[in-house]
Amino acid sequence: MLRAHSIERNNIMARRTNRRSFLKASALTGVGYWVAARSQPAFAKSPNEKLNIAGVGVGGQGAGDLANMAGENIVALCDVDENRAGGTFEKFPKAKRYNDYRKLFDEMADKVDAVVVATPDHMHAPISMLAMSLGKHVYCEKPLTHTVGEARRMAKMAADKKLVTQMGNQGHSNPGSRSSVEIIQSGDLGEIKEVHCWSDRPMGWWPQGVDRPTDKQDIPKGLHWDDWLGVAPERPYNEAYLPFKWRGWWDFGTGAMGDMACHVCDIAFWSLDLRDPTSIDCEVSGLHAETAPLWSRIVWEFPKRGKLPPIKLHWYDGGQQPSKDLFEGEEIRGNGSLFVGTKGKLYSPDPYGASYILLPRAEFKDYKPPKQTLPRLAEGFSHHTDWLRCVKAGDQNLASLSNFGYAGAMTEVLLLGNLSVRTGKRIEWDAKNLKVTNVSEANAFIDPPYRKGWELAI
Repeated sequence: MLRAHSIERNNIMARRTNRRSFLKASALTGVGYWVAARSQPAFAKSPNEKLNIAGVGVGGQGAGDLANMAGENIVALCDVDENRAGGTFEKFPKAKRYNDYRKLFDEMADKVDAVVVATPDHMHAPISMLAMSLGKHVYCEKPLTHTVGEARRMAKMAADKKLVTQMGNQGHSNPGSRSSVEIIQSGDLGEIKEVHCWSDRPMGWWPQGVDRPTDKQDIPKGLHWDDWLGVAPERPYNEAYLPFKWRGWWDFGTGAMGDMACHVCDIAFWSLDLRDPTSIDCEVSGLHAETAPLWSRIVWEFPKRGKLPPIKLHWYDGGQQPSKDLFEGEEIRGNGSLFVGTKGKLYSPDPYGASYILLPRAEFKDYKPPKQTLPRLAEGFSHHTDWLRCVKAGDQNLASLSNFGYAGAMTEVLLLGNLSVRTGKRIEWDAKNLKVTNVSEANAFIDPPYRKGWELAI
């Protein structure tokens, strides 16, 4: 919620037209777009004019994101934990510092072109939505949102505002991942009616299946706890939540699903157009009101999609894995995916689908991959810098292809898995009306209200 002294939005949206035009023209003439279908474009130096970027959540993953954008003007930094963000503050001493992102936008909106969001899950949408409402391009870490409803709204606002957006699932830009997608889409494996994706999270990474702490603790110096809570329900500070242990708590995180599924399931959503499941079912280690369970097994059922047949997507976490019988003697790694077709299987033993094994090995020993159909990033570009290029060009056609339209749809479907997990029941989904039709209590988790005083006034 913007404060009373917020600057007028009309002035913000009309900011510095001449500068934006220069950025667009420079980017279009100075940078090759991407390598498509084996073409070899000419390259030139990057535009001289730099973007003004604000970072929100700049310790941890956010520090890494900004490091990949350090060639731009980092003009504002916001973090609720001054200690954790200290290294980033020192790295960009000219950037103005904030603890409350609302104040950043109040004071700096007309000086910022784009925003990088790398906070805990529950603050992704509030910050990104406010930034987009002010006409800012956004790079947001995965999972794109904390709730199903937020995912739908994020995708819509990005499209309505015609902004350049990107989710931080960097494996989407890996050329190996694109090769896997091309094989699946080629038909060489036959019809795919079954996909298995799994992760070793949360084992050894963060606690789950525990009760909420009850002891009272002092808030560490430098931690702005109320700002850290943000839109989440009021909770007293406890070290059980920080620095990365928030991931398993429903108030703040989305469990293993939010941490890894946007990576591991990416090539499945990409290659098979997985949208709008009809039902989601699960098995879990036990129901916990406060955290995700120790482990879960989830199944989404998708109807026929054009020429693609109905399909089931299976998810496993917390040490659960698909049956070994499916792998024909191959070792099952800690994170991976398996596509089961009528003519063969593709097994990717890494989180991004960037490497693959075709099964049975003997039948595919002389296999020649299909012709390239997906773009590859131009030489020297990454998931981050491709977003920067498109922001400067005013072009929504990211070569990295993970804008909020794609990422929002994937996040929405994945987070439906958590609705099943939280109720312990099979749910039936009405995608058009954003509603669970058979388990009424699940609807409370689709779009829960923000904490009083933190509602978005957009």
